[in-house]
Amino acid sequence: MNGATLNLSAVTSGYRASVVIRDLSLTVGAGEAVALLGKNGMGKTTLLKTIMGYLPKKQGSVHVNGSDITRLPPHRIAQVGIAYAAQEKPLFTELSIRDNLRMGLEKDALFDERFAAIEPVFPVFKDRLKQYAGTLSGGEQKMLLVARALMMRPSIILLDEITEGLQPSVIDRIAVALMHERQLHGTTLLLIEQNVPFALKVADRYLVLKQGEIEEDGDAHAAGAAESIFNHLRV
Repeated sequence: MNGATLNLSAVTSGYRASVVIRDLSLTVGAGEAVALLGKNGMGKTTLLKTIMGYLPKKQGSVHVNGSDITRLPPHRIAQVGIAYAAQEKPLFTELSIRDNLRMGLEKDALFDERFAAIEPVFPVFKDRLKQYAGTLSGGEQKMLLVARALMMRPSIILLDEITEGLQPSVIDRIAVALMHERQLHGTTLLLIEQNVPFALKVADRYLVLKQGEIEEDGDAHAAGAAESIFNHLRV
């Protein structure tokens, strides 16, 4: 499946009476990787939960390749081709690595083919498929989240601070996996991050979110991009 265009138009959302995302519009082009950065409490995770249908849109719309997914429930949004690696690490810890990886597959017969595609970038799982996910280290669990998303072969992947608390070697492994996925399948990425070097390495473009609104939109590879982002994060 090739990458899809994700479009948000004038989206407002939040928790009950509390508005967190305000009249936000953005487009992530097919095959593009966009990093959304900002300090804690700015609405980054809220935005991803809104896209996935876990939070209702108070106003505005969300489209994937022109199809309206605004009112779809989360499981239907996943079927459209959006994979979500949440910050809360929603693994099934009492199940094996293999069972976690197959959760997003339409049928078990796809497992061997899909796993063969991701095994080169996640070799840590090759001989451990029967191991319980709950026995993995924190870094391995994060890698399993990304691996599970890739197993779905989605058109769009949403990643919520996937590098938080990880050692540099694991962060590098995840960066390689995401860049490999884009190269092979043209997958669209929207990643929430506070790790600026990782975000700029993986992304084509960055956005800075402040108080539920986009404050800056820039080229991730432009000279001075990191400095500009850090200036926004200090304020």
